[in-house]
Amino acid sequence: MNFGMILIWIAFILGTVSTIYSVIHLRTNSAHAGSLSRNLELGCAAVITLAILMLTYYLLTVSASYVYVYMHSSIDLEFVYRLSALWAGQEGSFLLWTWFTLLMLLAMQYTGHTKELSDTRLMNITRAICLCIVTVFLMLLVLKNPFSMYYGDVGAYVEISNWNPFVSAYPLVDGQGMNPLLRNPWMAVHPPVLFLGYAAFTLPFAAALATLLIDDERWVKISRDWMRMAWLFLTAGIGLGGFWAYEVLGWGAWYWTWDPVETSSLIPWITATAYLHSQTRVKHGEYRFLAPMLAVASFILVIFATFVTRSGMWVSVHSWQDFTLEGMIIAIFLLVLLGSSLVLLVRRYFEENED
Repeated sequence: MNFGMILIWIAFILGTVSTIYSVIHLRTNSAHAGSLSRNLELGCAAVITLAILMLTYYLLTVSASYVYVYMHSSIDLEFVYRLSALWAGQEGSFLLWTWFTLLMLLAMQYTGHTKELSDTRLMNITRAICLCIVTVFLMLLVLKNPFSMYYGDVGAYVEISNWNPFVSAYPLVDGQGMNPLLRNPWMAVHPPVLFLGYAAFTLPFAAALATLLIDDERWVKISRDWMRMAWLFLTAGIGLGGFWAYEVLGWGAWYWTWDPVETSSLIPWITATAYLHSQTRVKHGEYRFLAPMLAVASFILVIFATFVTRSGMWVSVHSWQDFTLEGMIIAIFLLVLLGSSLVLLVRRYFEENED
């Protein structure tokens, strides 16, 4: 039985139901719905953690019957590259990003000064928005499961199962290994650092939408530290990527070449930097429109960078050159984020002008 595939489905169900109950809690103020939503969120995080550990184990032991393992791991790979294979492909990188987001969401609620906002309307709205985003990521993992498996009789035509966890695995003893361009020590640190930054952008975005909805100035308690963390990890990720490109891609004396994916990751760094400057005046009652706008724009630009990477819109050494169902879902998700954010920002803009 393909337990990894089942774990992804369970995580999606738990995340979806947790999101639904978080919305019910917002609308009815039901303590039972809020408690149930939080418990389901913890369960979802635990299941995703287990899935991460399971996929890592399969990569290290080269269980090549799994498509993702076959594509990115092999017996001849060193330990560090087998481990790095976890984020070498689309499925693994999305799984890692989802896990980071869930862990940060839990950290926001239960640690630091933000736990003082526990069960406030601001925190509940922020949490519900974050859970909606996590659910979209989990849906992408269901559609393109990192535990897809080769199956079929030996000597017969081999097929791939993305939905049936009960098929018998086709006995493959080795995989094709990692792309030679990725076999570099920077591969062990650049992608996870970048995804830590991407995940951290979720919380300021959700808090900014929350304050646009209910006008609670305490949103900066959430956004300030998490935007700093997002900026720090994104800066480190971009810098590490520059060193990697200098060593492997032969760009001469330059660490930057305005590659489309590079550029799409730089733009949210610029808006995040602008936000960090603007927040110094928020506590004085200034930038009530600009600061939330910059926090919202930063996350939307991160999703846009993800779309660029996974859609094949522009030719890049970083991107997967195909426009799949997953790319279409990211595009729809991007449009929904953009449309809903614009409505709230326009409303805040006219409220500010009336004042």
